[in-house]
Amino acid sequence: MDSEGRIAIVGLSPKEHRDSHKVAKYLIEHGHDVVPVHPKATEILGRKCYPNLKSVEGPIEVVDVFLNPDRVTNVAEEAVEIGAKYFWLQLGVINDDAAELVRQAGLSVVMDRCIKIEHERISRGS
Repeated sequence: MDSEGRIAIVGLSPKEHRDSHKVAKYLIEHGHDVVPVHPKATEILGRKCYPNLKSVEGPIEVVDVFLNPDRVTNVAEEAVEIGAKYFWLQLGVINDDAAELVRQAGLSVVMDRCIKIEHERISRGS
């Protein structure tokens, strides 16, 4: 994951106590360009929020998903459509069909792992 690449967080909550909000804030604090994707919000963490991936302006490198597994397939299709490089499903988000769909399109897939935890682990060098 390139620190220069943009990360779209699908299902990013405007509520500060939610994991998606905490993860996005952490990534921003560590220099990542985070793009909020939420169907109802207009701004989260001081950044313009988009209703879906297809409406995001500019390229996205990583699509990080905080949704129930049954809602992931549509996001996977959009990730392929926009040319993302990585499709990341957070802890507890497991959808093998969506993972296979994006894999077949050439995206790298990470499933059932937290991007914040992995970033912290890699940053520590372990």
